[in-house]
Amino acid sequence: MKKRLLTIITLLTIFSLALAACGNQPVTTPVPTASVSSNEVVAEGRLEPIHGANLSFQARGVVEEVPVNEGDSVKAGDVLVRLSNAGVAEAQVVTAQNAYDTLLRNESGDRAKFWEAYMDAQIVRGKAEKKWDDLNVDNIENTIDDRKATVADRQKDLKDKQEDFDKYKDLDKDNSNRKTAKDNLDQAQENLNQAVRDLEEETRKRDDVRAAYDAALAAEAEAKHQYEISLDGPNADQLALAKANLDAAKDTLSNYVITAPFAGVVADVNVKVGEQVTAETRAVSIADFSQWIVKTTDLTELEVVKLSPGQAVSLVPDALPDLTLKGTVTEISQAYTQQGGDILYTVQIAVKDLDPRLKWGMTMEATFQDVK
Repeated sequence: MKKRLLTIITLLTIFSLALAACGNQPVTTPVPTASVSSNEVVAEGRLEPIHGANLSFQARGVVEEVPVNEGDSVKAGDVLVRLSNAGVAEAQVVTAQNAYDTLLRNESGDRAKFWEAYMDAQIVRGKAEKKWDDLNVDNIENTIDDRKATVADRQKDLKDKQEDFDKYKDLDKDNSNRKTAKDNLDQAQENLNQAVRDLEEETRKRDDVRAAYDAALAAEAEAKHQYEISLDGPNADQLALAKANLDAAKDTLSNYVITAPFAGVVADVNVKVGEQVTAETRAVSIADFSQWIVKTTDLTELEVVKLSPGQAVSLVPDALPDLTLKGTVTEISQAYTQQGGDILYTVQIAVKDLDPRLKWGMTMEATFQDVK
């Protein structure tokens, strides 16, 4: 901001002189303006919490539980959002956790826990298997074929309605023929959208049950494997394998259950119970607002060499020009970005002061003091 002030004033002065010369008017001496001290560097930055994360799903499903609200304080590991199809993954974690805990607790090889986990996995598999067996897959697949045909018909109808509308699209919007064609086109699009939704719903009747059954089979096989290797007693390889299985199960569960990666405050909740979500859907944002940092966005190579960690910085939010905060340089990036013809580096500044008016994402003017 201040770095560009002198350039703007210079251009305005030249423009004023040119206008004065054209009108044979006496040249007015520009009023002196404030300039940046030679022992200061001024940059723009963005205000961020010390820790912040936008958390997304990695799987498709329906939101079953959102136990937090915006503004809630949470601890690391607290459940933030849970999908309805998390049950099988949770069962896998329980099985893997039981196996791992048994190895840690009982070096003599207490196989009872492994057997219990195996039995639990069999129960889960049995329930999933019954749901699959009770499902009339042939009828569902016949319905899927019918709905695919309906989608194809709706696509053809939409194409026809688009061609009809194209005949009138250049007419006035109040023209009756154009309005009728537009209404028909909109209805054809909605009919197609509904046909696609119907197809997806019917497909899920088969695929969701089959996926749960396959997952239960895999969990049972893993539980059986853990029980069988426990017959020889625990060893380092078994413990490492059990830990790897547990980590893998937790990774799978993280696709369906989002937990807090650190202690902080819920900054935003973007989903609600009953909502259908897909992979990469941003569900919730969490941040640790106990400490603010500023990351610069426009420091050039000529300026960054003048800075060093521990250097004092004066910070002024653009939205709060009456507020001046103290800061300290904590990190200077080694990597660069190129913007236009400039080579830019990011400098991280720890904000020493807190103010309730500060908000995530605010732009800041950073003045680096005592520049070498």
